[in-house]
Amino acid sequence: MKNHNQVWGLHAQPSKKTNIILLLMPFVLLLAVYLTASHLRQQENQHDKLLPSATQIVDAVDRVAFTEDRRTGKFLLWSDTLSSLIRLVIGMAAAALVGLLLGLNMGVYPGFRSLSLSFITFFSMIPPLAILPIIFISFGVDEFAKIMLIFIGIFPMISRDIYLAVRKLPREQITKALTLGASSFAVTYRIILPQILPRLIDAIRLSLGAAWLFLIASEAIAAMDGLGYRIFLVRRYLAMDVIIPYVLWITLLGFLFDLILRTIINKRFTWYADNK
Repeated sequence: MKNHNQVWGLHAQPSKKTNIILLLMPFVLLLAVYLTASHLRQQENQHDKLLPSATQIVDAVDRVAFTEDRRTGKFLLWSDTLSSLIRLVIGMAAAALVGLLLGLNMGVYPGFRSLSLSFITFFSMIPPLAILPIIFISFGVDEFAKIMLIFIGIFPMISRDIYLAVRKLPREQITKALTLGASSFAVTYRIILPQILPRLIDAIRLSLGAAWLFLIASEAIAAMDGLGYRIFLVRRYLAMDVIIPYVLWITLLGFLFDLILRTIINKRFTWYADNK
């Protein structure tokens, strides 16, 4: 019972070794379940495509990542990754910039808040995937439409998050700065802005999942390359040996993005990380 409480109790302090075991356990269990199910299905039908064996998955990874495609002469996995990341980064960067400016100014200026807050709140309730046909009709099916879907889906969330962060700051800061002769512009961009930058990075982190969703959806419908395009292309042939590595690769990319952003917060904004 004592050992049980050291791991699962309210005041438990598991050792480093225990933490590593607990961290790996879900992944090991998931892998074991998959390999067992795959083995059973392969025994029943060697041509089964639903749960490919580990060997089949490794062969597929070699084919898409380390073998040139006969039609395009490219390494498909890396080419698709580059195309998707360019769209994702541009869309997220535009959404972050616009969301920051809107949220910052809504939080500081009452007039701008009255003008914008209700509209952005209303706009944020529109499901981005529901207006995907409108985006494609309005902007075509080129790169701009895919970037616009990410932008439209993300910037309302970021702007509202930044607005709430600004509103939580002590109002005494603004009063004291104005009393000392600071202009409204200086208060907004030299006093308040540096304090909400880590919150902006956090908002980007929390929006990554939605951004990937919008990216995959747009690539699945109208693209000639990209991770989402490849997944839905090989879906026609039930190529689970390709789909599974692509999904795992997207998951790994999302994890790496999250890790990089968390590292930036912990290294550059220690005062914010310590208060979380």
